[in-house]
Amino acid sequence: MCRSIKTLRPPFADDVTEIDMHAAALQYVRKISGFRKPAAHNAEAFDRAVAAVAEATAELLASIEVRGGTKTQG
Repeated sequence: MCRSIKTLRPPFADDVTEIDMHAAALQYVRKISGFRKPAAHNAEAFDRAVAAVAEATAELLASIEVRGGTKTQG
């Protein structure tokens, strides 16, 4: 679905930043909403969705364990 979103866990990415997670969330929300940039009346909902997806991404990356390794973040 979102081929331009890169994998954000080892061994694909060693140092994942908040910017990386936000960029992935933005790409995802753009794809599912069909808007590259929403109209003013949809901007708040769009921004909330990006923030929620970025937060979920951070939680996921902090919780998953890569085989033969440890948790991916903190």
